[in-house]
Amino acid sequence: MAVLRLFASAREAAGTGRAELPGETVAAVLDAAREAFGAPFVTVLPTCRIWLNGETVDETTAVGARDEIAVLPPVSGG
Repeated sequence: MAVLRLFASAREAAGTGRAELPGETVAAVLDAAREAFGAPFVTVLPTCRIWLNGETVDETTAVGARDEIAVLPPVSGG
């Protein structure tokens, strides 16, 4: 299972900053996250960037057991 790391509003929506979820692609892992974390997470996810092992990827990218997917919401500052 891949490790899903969640930051800022994605972490708040999911209620956790880290989860291990099944899936053979980034899309499959995100689908598992949508199911696990529900509507608040589903609402936040479209605004986020998705990285795999520190690099921006397409959702069709394959993932392995040692991979880390990061969900990074937009950053705002003041």
